[in-house]
Amino acid sequence: MSQKTLLTSKEVTIILHRLACQLIEKHLDFSNTILIGLQPRGKFLAQRIKNILQNEYNVNNIHLGFLDITFFRDDFRRGEKSLEANKTEINFIVENKKVVFIDDVLYTGRSINAALSAIQSFGRPSEIELLVLIDRRFSRHLPIQPDYRGRQVDAINNDKVKVCWQENDGEDSVYLVSNNLQPSS
Repeated sequence: MSQKTLLTSKEVTIILHRLACQLIEKHLDFSNTILIGLQPRGKFLAQRIKNILQNEYNVNNIHLGFLDITFFRDDFRRGEKSLEANKTEINFIVENKKVVFIDDVLYTGRSINAALSAIQSFGRPSEIELLVLIDRRFSRHLPIQPDYRGRQVDAINNDKVKVCWQENDGEDSVYLVSNNLQPSS
């Protein structure tokens, strides 16, 4: 196995500020916008974006929630390993609001498809957008594309994109982990 650095801590910080600015350009005062971090790893990105919006750009009244999609996934009962649910925390009305789903990596699109189903339990948003830190653009199984993307990555299916957050992993960085198995001759 080999690991290649895709983003350093400094690059992650720059990208997070760019994504926050793009949200401000589109949503301005956020009075009708809700940020939803997809559990488990989108939670860290969503919290960071909210903090940047509030602390760096003085955007107030940001509604932030976290959505667990475990039981909405199409592979929920397909694997041998049982999936563990996370906690959904949505303490506000979603009906007729602009929702921005936030996740660390967009891969096949199946998680976003599950999130689209799960959010309906909380009402019918007027609009849904997608913000991701990493877009693995050649791996899509569903026609889902991000509205806001930090970085596009071309990775083959055996490669894994590993996003590390200071709060959880002790560092801010993104790695491409390759399983360099050579076929035997």
